[in-house]
Amino acid sequence: MTIDTPRATATIEEVAAAAGVSRSTVSRVVNGSTAVSPAALDAVQRAIAELNYVPNRAARSLASRATMAIALVVPEDTTRFFGDPFFAAVVSGINARLSRSDYVLNLIIASDDPRDKTAAYVRSGAVDGAVVVSHHTSDTFIDRIAASVPVVYGGRPTREREDDYYVDVDNVAGARRGTAYLIERGYRRIANISGPVSMPAGVDRVDGFRAAMADAGLEPGPIEDGNFTADGGSAAMQRLLDSGAPFDALFIASDLMARGALAVLGRAGIRVPEDVAIMGFDDSPVAVAVQPNLTTMRQPSHEQGERMADVLLQLLAGGRPDHVTVLETQLVVRDSA
Repeated sequence: MTIDTPRATATIEEVAAAAGVSRSTVSRVVNGSTAVSPAALDAVQRAIAELNYVPNRAARSLASRATMAIALVVPEDTTRFFGDPFFAAVVSGINARLSRSDYVLNLIIASDDPRDKTAAYVRSGAVDGAVVVSHHTSDTFIDRIAASVPVVYGGRPTREREDDYYVDVDNVAGARRGTAYLIERGYRRIANISGPVSMPAGVDRVDGFRAAMADAGLEPGPIEDGNFTADGGSAAMQRLLDSGAPFDALFIASDLMARGALAVLGRAGIRVPEDVAIMGFDDSPVAVAVQPNLTTMRQPSHEQGERMADVLLQLLAGGRPDHVTVLETQLVVRDSA
């Protein structure tokens, strides 16, 4: 009787030799990096299939002291995180990219870190890197995280440094285009419900609004901070109405704030778009859940999440990705303007 001896598990070195590439190239393929040529990718995938290679995550972690975990740090409270569709889209994009690697995602929601708990957790070696979404000027604990592990920011950091990595949306150009559309439609007295000045996106969208008004030789209307929330949008809209300032259109820097503003306008008997036109920003599911459906600037939030994760994976694999990635927005015309 012949007894078949089980074949020893193939090693990464054997895969590299069979594919005719370096060990690091095989590692990049296994971890889902895009920094591999199509020919090398095909050769490695064929070698993996032929040798029945199974990446040993535990062994790699022991050898490299890697945890194979990435922290998603969201400096917001839970109500904001679970109530804003923007976060769902970004997290979906991050997860989609990480699902093609061996890394897992740890979610940390922290509006602040008074006892240094979040920073201490990251610095303890529990994760290999972090992606940070929705940061404010007051979030100084993020600096302590960035000093201990590679970090990629969603949006321009509040205290941008030369060696930072971030994936942003061109908020200035998006706000400028959205406001210009209102002007092209004949509106001249345009008010603005903005995001908070503690966030770069809030500042940039106000800058874009003002730039479009200046381009047209118009004075910008009143600006009220809506804090990127539906309740904040409602309160900002009420302040605008109470001020008595005349306006025939609104540039509102998020669809969520626009939802809050629409509710206030409806209670006041002000029709959209017959009396006041509204331009939103995001093109989140909120845009088609309200009546009238919002004309808005689409930002590619899912793609932003994917790109953030990809930049971090490249860093962890020893790559040299671009420090700054800026994604374009797109005008989506519906019924509100």
